[in-house]
Amino acid sequence: MSETQNLTVVQAVRDGLYTEMREDDDVLVLGQDVGKNGGVFRATEGLFDEFGGDRVVDTPLAESGIVGAAVGMAAMGLRPVPEIQFSGFMYPGFDQIVSHMARFRTRSRGRFNLPMTLRAPYGGGIRAPEHHSESKEAFYAHEAGLKVVIPSTPYDAKGLLAASIRDPDPVIFLEPKLIYRAFRGEVPEEPYTVPIGEATTRREGGDVAVFTYGAMTRPTLEAAESLAEEGIDCEVVDLRTVSPLDREAIVEAFEATGRAVVVHEAPKTGGLAAEITAIIQEESLLYQEAPVKRVTGFDVPYPLYALEDYYLPTAARIEEGITEAVEF
Repeated sequence: MSETQNLTVVQAVRDGLYTEMREDDDVLVLGQDVGKNGGVFRATEGLFDEFGGDRVVDTPLAESGIVGAAVGMAAMGLRPVPEIQFSGFMYPGFDQIVSHMARFRTRSRGRFNLPMTLRAPYGGGIRAPEHHSESKEAFYAHEAGLKVVIPSTPYDAKGLLAASIRDPDPVIFLEPKLIYRAFRGEVPEEPYTVPIGEATTRREGGDVAVFTYGAMTRPTLEAAESLAEEGIDCEVVDLRTVSPLDREAIVEAFEATGRAVVVHEAPKTGGLAAEITAIIQEESLLYQEAPVKRVTGFDVPYPLYALEDYYLPTAARIEEGITEAVEF
């Protein structure tokens, strides 16, 4: 039986990086302050001392250069894991992401693939300044050629990161910083993977299917447990990967209940909730008992400080959305 550690999400990320670097000499980490400083959230702490400056590379503050350098490394057979300090800083590297990272295999007609994993802390809730708290996963899910992964537990953080690093194609790995140190979970010490593109059911129920991911998984489960006391039985599905979406899991959960709620902290318009709703309409319209309810962030720039608590979906707001879907 495998030994386990009781880790936070950020510790699980660090353990995943350490494990994959130990197993494969082609894996390296690069980014601003990832080396001796161990990263702004200490996700790479200790890796420089263990693997040296050739595999844990401190870069200038230049996101386009970080991503572009990783593209070149991956094209030549390495498995780089570039880190952007906050996902809101990825925009200077956006051209490299969509013009090169996502298209390299297609452009080269399969001659080259890019086994690279672009990591970034993302999402709100930690009282950070502007450009530190956006949830723009839909940008990257929209781009063909990219996989987009968002873990919600320490176990999944390590397993999904390992799967991403081993994947032959590029992955955007978004780490919800609100839950970096919010709780702990058992994580095997040995290497393992969690499959990309497979959702998991966090709670079984027969009245309504609730789809979520990342930091919103915890308040969604809290809402589901509270509503159970009122006789509303929620099935909570953690998508884990937003591109590709697990269409089969979405359809199966919806057809078992006839009602659906989607929860994410990103703005409503153009968010993943709309795509999930479209899947339900295309695949399971005849099972539908009520409109799909979206509980999301608002269509405004991400607010600062005191208004964060109003912007982010809370358990109370999620409960309200679920109740509306059930009582329709």
